[in-house]
Amino acid sequence: MATVQVSEAEKVYILHGVRDDLRVDGRGCEDYRHMEIETDVVSNTDGSAKVSLGHTDVLVGVKAEIGKPRPMVPHEGYLEFFVDCSANATPEFEGRGGDELGVELSNTLYKVFNNRSSIDLKSLCISPGEHCWVLYVDVLLLQCDGNLFDAISVAIKAALFNTKIPKVHLSENEEGGKEIELSDDPYDCMRLNVENVPCIVTLCKVGYRHVVDATLQEKACSVASLIISVTHKGTITCVRKVGGGSLDPESIFEMTETGKRVGKALHAPLMELLQKEENLGKKRPKVGFLG
Repeated sequence: MATVQVSEAEKVYILHGVRDDLRVDGRGCEDYRHMEIETDVVSNTDGSAKVSLGHTDVLVGVKAEIGKPRPMVPHEGYLEFFVDCSANATPEFEGRGGDELGVELSNTLYKVFNNRSSIDLKSLCISPGEHCWVLYVDVLLLQCDGNLFDAISVAIKAALFNTKIPKVHLSENEEGGKEIELSDDPYDCMRLNVENVPCIVTLCKVGYRHVVDATLQEKACSVASLIISVTHKGTITCVRKVGGGSLDPESIFEMTETGKRVGKALHAPLMELLQKEENLGKKRPKVGFLG
């Protein structure tokens, strides 16, 4: 993960500010930075989105391909995640540093998003046990200024909302085998229901309090963080601790409650923005603002 060096004087300044619910950039402890969301930005994908959170920029593309269902779940499709940590985002991503972070992010995203609670995986099934849709979700980190998980999760939800999967028509050939024909009509497509797709809220323990959407400077003052994925109903689907420090039970409870509250509040304006942009069609503005 990208890091910055912070002097002792800066740490004291940041810690005192967080204690008084007034961060360096003027936000409160539970406030996000300004967020910009843009969908349908990559032409050779079935769905895409770009999210800018402060100076953190993330690009997500979704490509739907026909594959074979997994033996344990023959009636379902599935998602695959790949995260590319561009060396342009920060010099620390050069070499193996970026590869290790990419694998770490991919594994977490797989746990959060590739399950029946997030996506109706049965809707991705074409022919049970034989054919299904596999959604390849590619994440590109363009610029890193802290809080990667939250930005990526919003970009994934926006990209899945934007995804259009061609309708499939099954027929039998002369030998009794199944033939797959994809519709050429761009309007004859299947859309995903992303209502239950969670958003990730990362909370960093800074001093005796915790903050949402930490900058790199605040992250440098943090002993540990909790990554919490939350649905639109406030249900927690995944919790993961990162960082070398420890968290006491009371802090974990408080951070979890904050994550539920902040995450639940994030979904409604996000879905409203995506739906509004969708309804405008070709006349829609290229960038939407959240927060």
